[in-house]
Amino acid sequence: MEGGNVKRHFDRELEHLKTRLLHMGAAVEDLVARSIQALMDRDVKLAQESIRIEDEIDQQEIQIEEECLKLLALYQPVAGDLRFVTAMLKINNDLERMGDLGRHIAERALVLSEHHEVRLPVDLRNMAAATQRMVRQALDAVVNQDAETAVRVVQSDSEIDEYHQDMFPLIAAQMRSHPETIEALLHVLSASRHLERIADYATNIAEDIVYLVRGEIIRHRED
Repeated sequence: MEGGNVKRHFDRELEHLKTRLLHMGAAVEDLVARSIQALMDRDVKLAQESIRIEDEIDQQEIQIEEECLKLLALYQPVAGDLRFVTAMLKINNDLERMGDLGRHIAERALVLSEHHEVRLPVDLRNMAAATQRMVRQALDAVVNQDAETAVRVVQSDSEIDEYHQDMFPLIAAQMRSHPETIEALLHVLSASRHLERIADYATNIAEDIVYLVRGEIIRHRED
């Protein structure tokens, strides 16, 4: 195969890879949304659907990883193409981990469906909404290879961290007032932790998009 044909074939493979990754991203976003709704509404059916979706995401993650490794081995890309495949490989892994966390939230929802007496803090709802916004914006940045949107996602992560830190005294106060609900409230705190980790992975994805577009590593910056 001549050089020009090789390049065209490789470009088609890259587009196919991106399409598959975006399909997986949409599934993860849907899973996170369903899991959060299941938690807020104590909806058993919705939680079970979320767990089913996560099983499918695991399979997609394996297939995309295999495709990335095949492209690296067959075409030995360099420069921008290498950055693209590497970014897709990393984003694929982060999406799968976000799916795992969505499943964990669904599992917390199943437990809390049996504890309607436990009140969910208002801040948890706000935290969940902010986390979903970060996930959506991170995926938008992937679709459009938009570094500016990606930077905004990175800057939003501290808001989610603050929500999670604030959750500890809120939950502790409820535990003191209603000690019989301590076990259930620990699941609420766990759900908060899962949301905080989902935001971390959305941030990772955003950082990878900045690197892909600008060739600039912004991870671990303090500004």
